[in-house]
Amino acid sequence: MSTPEQALAAGRWVKLICGASNQDLAGIEDLCGIYTLAGVHCIDVAADPAVAAAARRGMAWALDQAMPRRAAAAPPWLMVSLSDGDDPHFRKAWFDPLCCPADCPRPCQQVCPALAIAATGAVQSDRCYGCGRCLPVCPHGLIEEQGQILSASMVAPLLARLRPEAVEIHTRVGRGEAFAKRLLQVEASGLSLRRLAVSCGLEGPAGVRPLQLAEELWGRFARLRAGGLRPLWQLDGRAMSGDIGQGTAHAALRLLAAVRPIAPPGPLQLAGGTNASTLPLFRRQAGSALAARSQAAGVAFGGVARALLQPLILQAEQRGHRLLDDRLLWPRALELARGLVAPWLAC
Repeated sequence: MSTPEQALAAGRWVKLICGASNQDLAGIEDLCGIYTLAGVHCIDVAADPAVAAAARRGMAWALDQAMPRRAAAAPPWLMVSLSDGDDPHFRKAWFDPLCCPADCPRPCQQVCPALAIAATGAVQSDRCYGCGRCLPVCPHGLIEEQGQILSASMVAPLLARLRPEAVEIHTRVGRGEAFAKRLLQVEASGLSLRRLAVSCGLEGPAGVRPLQLAEELWGRFARLRAGGLRPLWQLDGRAMSGDIGQGTAHAALRLLAAVRPIAPPGPLQLAGGTNASTLPLFRRQAGSALAARSQAAGVAFGGVARALLQPLILQAEQRGHRLLDDRLLWPRALELARGLVAPWLAC
């Protein structure tokens, strides 16, 4: 199995995004165990000690399953996500269930991919990862979004405690100064990071164009280089939408095609709307697998990766244990995860 750095260099990198606001510890442990065994190179989690601990437990389970070839196994990096300002990845939905009319059909429940809204009651906060799909469908306008931004004073001590191999900063066009401040907080942790990932798309001021995005990334690159940090550019095509359908795969590829020729040095990774349709579409557009590998270092899967395993995670939960402890269910989960991950590993 290739190391994370080897995978980045070869264009075969795969990252699992657990969700920057996802605090469902049991689900995170299951996801990290199965996708580690499936071969991902990095697991991206919320900046939360309990979440990081759950992720590491899942990874440890996977490495135990890999015996006796454990010596050859390359464990994934743990990546912690931060933001330099308001961001949809760092929010949760909220409403007061006492205000809901008794006859409300609860369309919010029907559209929630995280199953964070049940037939009664409020949003289950630990499961909500901020996709926002419930906000416009509430017929009474009762649902609000609540930001989950980490305070400046907490960043350095928290990272020093979590000791991730990589950190990702979600940013936007026009937030260069805020990014620089957040980066100083990361540097104050004293960690020697393998990579500092920068996640950015075309969100932000009205009319943002790829050229503006590239210019902003060059500014971020100068700051990273000054701090001796190695960048990884995550191009966020259509945030938190990979589980919606095949059409979302186009957004990430369009953004890559526009930014790649003018991007700063460092590997470019697809994200935002990525799913099982992304690689076949990418190969067709690039002309060959070799050309595709030269254009992007790899891919990150979020919503689609979670949605694939969610039914089995819930089935195990109903049986009273985690998915990783169910010898009938976890091999089925692994087969599904490998179906998503393996094509990129063999790209």
